[in-house]
Amino acid sequence: MSQPITLVSHLLCPYVQRAAIVLLEKGVPFTRKNIDLANKPDWFLAISPLGKVPVLQVGEAAIFESAVICEYLDETQAPPLHPADPLARARHRGWMELGSAILNDIAGVYSAPDEASLQLKAQQLAQKWAQVEAALSGGPYFAGVEFTLVDAVFAPVFRYYDAFEAIAPLRANLSLAPWPQIEAWRRALAQRPSVQQAVVADYPQRLLAFLQQRKSFLGALLQPAAASCTL
Repeated sequence: MSQPITLVSHLLCPYVQRAAIVLLEKGVPFTRKNIDLANKPDWFLAISPLGKVPVLQVGEAAIFESAVICEYLDETQAPPLHPADPLARARHRGWMELGSAILNDIAGVYSAPDEASLQLKAQQLAQKWAQVEAALSGGPYFAGVEFTLVDAVFAPVFRYYDAFEAIAPLRANLSLAPWPQIEAWRRALAQRPSVQQAVVADYPQRLLAFLQQRKSFLGALLQPAAASCTL
């Protein structure tokens, strides 16, 4: 791109990570501009009608919503991360939507006020993961040896499980162990340079601190385990 690229972001947002991963996969130079979502500046609200990150600034133009940003980058920058076949591309977009639905269920897990509510969300997650497991074959990535936009969507999802699986009372119900293909996919994505570089070095500590600060059942479980860290 000849125009300067800025990714307006927040240090913990998984949707920001999607956009960062795609930019890194395509080798597009960009700068990051982190904002405080609890105190959104006026300039940000002027370019983000929904008041959410990420926003991709391309010169003077602003693009909002992570899915739109990823699609724009894939249409304008090589190498393509969507399949060439229209039917396969449409199916991949569907799995990307499922990735967003899983993120919503994860938010329900860390916001659940009691154990019963958390277990309900865990069951909903298990149903979705069973569908994902059935769709995988061969690996190491979602569609085989080629990294795609589906991988960019799911890589940030797996980071939550590092925190969940550190909590003994949750290991049985919030674990990916029942799905070996998903576990292998998770490990492969964790080794991808773009995935590693999409977050700051102390991201795991920041995520633990964020979860600990939730006034929820999960937050209470995390109180003794979370590292001291400020967002």
